[in-house]
Amino acid sequence: MTHITTTTGKVPFSQKIAFGLGMLANQLFPAMLGIFMVILIDKLGFPGWMVSVIYFVPKLFDAITDPIMGFITDNTKSKWGRRRQYVVIGGIMTGISFAFMWQLYASNSVNFNFIYFLLVSLAFYLGITIFSVPFVAMGYEMSDDFHERTSIMATSQLIGQLAWVFAPWLWVIMYDPAWFPTAEEATRSLAVYGAIICTILAVIPGIFIKSKSTLNENYEPLTIANASRSFDLIIQGFKEALVIVPFRKLCVATFFIFNAFNTTAGFSFFIIKYYIFPGDGQGIWPTLYGCVGAIFTTVLIIPIVAYMSKVMGKQKAFIWSQSLSILGYVSLLFLFVPGKPYLFLIALPFISFGIGSLFTLMMSMTSDVIDIDELNTGKRREGIFGAIYWWMVKFGLAIAGD
Repeated sequence: MTHITTTTGKVPFSQKIAFGLGMLANQLFPAMLGIFMVILIDKLGFPGWMVSVIYFVPKLFDAITDPIMGFITDNTKSKWGRRRQYVVIGGIMTGISFAFMWQLYASNSVNFNFIYFLLVSLAFYLGITIFSVPFVAMGYEMSDDFHERTSIMATSQLIGQLAWVFAPWLWVIMYDPAWFPTAEEATRSLAVYGAIICTILAVIPGIFIKSKSTLNENYEPLTIANASRSFDLIIQGFKEALVIVPFRKLCVATFFIFNAFNTTAGFSFFIIKYYIFPGDGQGIWPTLYGCVGAIFTTVLIIPIVAYMSKVMGKQKAFIWSQSLSILGYVSLLFLFVPGKPYLFLIALPFISFGIGSLFTLMMSMTSDVIDIDELNTGKRREGIFGAIYWWMVKFGLAIAGD
């Protein structure tokens, strides 16, 4: 199978920016989702089991749709290539469903809001799958140069991390009566504005990242008659991908690291609000926890990690970064002090090494692993590998939510 979309050597900076803007959408959607989720508990009265279901059921759904989408995008014959059309369609679908998902009213019963949210969220996660699986595969195949892959992922993460700089300020807007009379009304409006912005960002890679026609490629037929055989090929592709030991290690490490990051981030709002500031008075400190950490990641950590990768290699750079991150998390045990919120800011630069190195290096190393798969099978299956890897990301997010 010919690999027709890989570009040898340097990738134009404009292409890296286009990919980075798509990554911003890919991170802004879950960033807003995590912040708005507080409303379900804090204002709409969802019990814990409902929130667990909302987090976990879509991930079971993803376990089916992600590999199917990976197979589809890897085998698409089109004059636009294998990825671009799905990125555009998925981006639009995700934006529309995200806006509708948060049209919740406290006047409705908890059961009605729960069922409505769960059903619409399945459409949202389907849209995310249609967008993100081919989008991530785009990044994997943009270059076959070892260090250029890290540069591509570092650039995309620099832009993508802006989601975590801006999104925490939604907490300030949501709970400020000068902006909106109630937090749930704020969520309904902000979800629409956020969806419009994210949709525009999401379709940019599909429009501007170059891709050659695949009309004449010898791919597996995507027909209804071939559906049962296609499912067998999906399972075979999964098995062949997971046989590669380095890839298994990447997936397992990502699951635990992203799980830890989101668990800490999810609890931070409640820790600051109810432990550091018992009652009212937390001000913008919950926002600063996420925002300052993201600023450190964007401005300082990702460039350092990219440099470390060139100097000592991707594996050693990753181990050193995660060690510093563990130091930061442990220090929170001593820096979450009632009445002294400024202390936890000390831990944030260290914690930022964890998430800053995770996707920068892991996505770069996944591109390298795909080369191993090509040597083993003669096929380029960025979609399948992206589906497996990002399902682990989503599964980690679901466990953290539970």
